[in-house]
Amino acid sequence: MTPLVVVSSAVANKPSNGGNARMVLNWLEGLERLGVEVFFIEQIRSEHCVDDSGHRTSAGTSANRSYLERVMSTHGFASRMALVCDASDSLERATLVGATATDLYDIAEQADLLINISGHLSVAALKDRFRRKAYVDLDPGYTQIWHAEGSHAARLEGHDVFFTVGQQVGSPACGVPTDGIEWRPIRQPVLIDDCVKDSLSSCERFTTIASWRGAYAPIALQGTTYGVKAHEFRRIVDLPQMCDQTFEVALDIHPGDARDADRLRDAGWQLVDPRHVAAMPDDYCRYIDGSAAECSAAQGIYVQTASGWFSDRTARYLASGKPALVQNTGFSTPETGEGLVVFDTSAEAAEGAARIARDYRDHCEAARWLAKRYFDSETELRRFMEDAGL
Repeated sequence: MTPLVVVSSAVANKPSNGGNARMVLNWLEGLERLGVEVFFIEQIRSEHCVDDSGHRTSAGTSANRSYLERVMSTHGFASRMALVCDASDSLERATLVGATATDLYDIAEQADLLINISGHLSVAALKDRFRRKAYVDLDPGYTQIWHAEGSHAARLEGHDVFFTVGQQVGSPACGVPTDGIEWRPIRQPVLIDDCVKDSLSSCERFTTIASWRGAYAPIALQGTTYGVKAHEFRRIVDLPQMCDQTFEVALDIHPGDARDADRLRDAGWQLVDPRHVAAMPDDYCRYIDGSAAECSAAQGIYVQTASGWFSDRTARYLASGKPALVQNTGFSTPETGEGLVVFDTSAEAAEGAARIARDYRDHCEAARWLAKRYFDSETELRRFMEDAGL
């Protein structure tokens, strides 16, 4: 009998964020290719619903809804998704798109598993009907600190098994508190065969796609403050001046951080608007495919806690045969150094960029091999399903 799995995450909540939408699709399409019947559920609050001009509107007429429907219809999930707006304890008074309350209750009762990414699905009357629930943590450090401090922001309650992309969470080397929870490591899945392997002849342009501050503010635990990506990027701001290559960021940065944007440009970074180059999942993939390699800092909390976090974006670069030069968060593979080069300082980043450029084609081949070895959706999701109890 074909298993039914429900995935809950955010797409409508992040309109024009093609990278985030691609991450969700990696799960949906990857599970489907394993022979799983998949349904997607997303929650949103009315105060987050806006029109194309950014003004508040109803969920039914919002740009959030239209973005979700466009992403899902493009990838074959138009009839297998629902958007739930302003649900509290039940669905009866919520605004629903794509399914009725009865439909969703029935799906929950029939499903073999709920994959609750970042605890996104929180309506108790619906969540509690799933007989097995797996939590997937994409933000190691934030999730565990919130929970340790008694905050409900992590929404860990009621799950049967817990996964994290922080490969080192729970190990002595990692500073992330576990509070007695067994966190199982998982690598973010990528559909390798869908990634174009068309490496350039030389390494002239490092790129990445990033949010300057991310979704969360700095967080503190026991007197230590853990920072955001902006703090880490500032540490390598002079990197373009130390290298022969071009460095470009498709950067989501608030106008209030104009001084930081000016400092980046003055140091030689090229900045482009991610809404122009990566608004849809396919745009996001094309931007990566047109790059020679990736260069990126990480969220400060991932670096400071040595959580072993690894980005699905970087995995996508590798799968396209694009080498990655990324900040060290404690992750490791025996092959790190070919195709995947890590750094702690701007001097190490400059040396890594030179190494990639010097033996570019070899690094491209190594990048693709690493993606197949460590991030292939078939391998990773099959193991995930087994560990989740299916």
